[in-house]
Amino acid sequence: MDNTDEAMSPQTLASKIFEISGAKFDPDIAADLWPKILQHKWLLSEKLGRDVGLRTACVDFVDNMEQAIKEYMSYKRVDILGELGAQVFNRELWDTIADSQPPKQLVQRKIILPLTEEALAKKHGVIPPKTIIFFGPPGTGKTHFVKAIAGVLSWWYVEIVPSMLMVDGVDNVGANLRVIMEKARNLEEVVIFIDEFEELAASRDSATRIDKSITNEFLKQVPLLKNHGNKVLLVCATNYIRELDVALLRPGRFDCIIPVGVLNDDERKTILEYYLSRINTGDIDIESLAKMTTRFTPADIEYIFQLVAQFAFEQELADKKDFRVTNDTIMKIMATVRPSLTDSIIAEFEKDVLAYSRN
Repeated sequence: MDNTDEAMSPQTLASKIFEISGAKFDPDIAADLWPKILQHKWLLSEKLGRDVGLRTACVDFVDNMEQAIKEYMSYKRVDILGELGAQVFNRELWDTIADSQPPKQLVQRKIILPLTEEALAKKHGVIPPKTIIFFGPPGTGKTHFVKAIAGVLSWWYVEIVPSMLMVDGVDNVGANLRVIMEKARNLEEVVIFIDEFEELAASRDSATRIDKSITNEFLKQVPLLKNHGNKVLLVCATNYIRELDVALLRPGRFDCIIPVGVLNDDERKTILEYYLSRINTGDIDIESLAKMTTRFTPADIEYIFQLVAQFAFEQELADKKDFRVTNDTIMKIMATVRPSLTDSIIAEFEKDVLAYSRN
């Protein structure tokens, strides 16, 4: 829309649409339709590879208004997904998380099932959460969990990373956040993930002017996202939930605040089975491996198996004979890796679970 169009009054736009197409609209409706007509003209021109006249576009829009709007939004969504670096994950990720994990049970019950059994959920008035916070020590699998949710739902996965917000400098982070969230609200069937959430939504009590403005912007954007009728799930993750602004932790902004913490033996066995299935193994006692990895996070275990795979590869390359990974191989590698979890970290996490969890 050019400056002349922007300056036109609703009455003038109504007259213009009538003159072009013969269709009469209330001035306020005409003012709302005019930018959509121009969007339709642009889309038709893109599809046909030539400039489509305003008269042709206007007539076609009026005759096929609902379809025209849907087509433009569909085209725009593809554009936004590409701009935001959207990814797709398969269901396999969901299966790597043990069914006994409390976060998996909760997500399955409150999010996955209502979204996959829509008719039954609607019948009983069940509204799945649209905004979630995962919290817990570093490396406990929060990011993996979010990707797994996108995979099991067959939704797009979009991660909002600091570089996207910092592209125009620190002073414009809040403005860029607003623009990205506005784009996200126009998407369908997408999981939006923000990691290290405390960096964007820290407590305003001792924050700088810029940090306060970013947190304030987030406080505005979350309700807007929640009130939109499309299928969008916002998941934020933090290692330090105590640093988040208290206004974000109150009911009304985030529907669920879910701890993702220490795994038990059975839950670690599920992760171990996944990585063992991807390497060349000999005799493996998975029960003993599960017990020996008590203080190791999922990220630690992934790293250990990267080292194991490299070691096995180099051994077979050097000896020129089949090398099979055993418990001894894994234990030797494990001895070189420091576990991320300590008694004090676990104790602090358990306090946070009592103070902040909301399901």
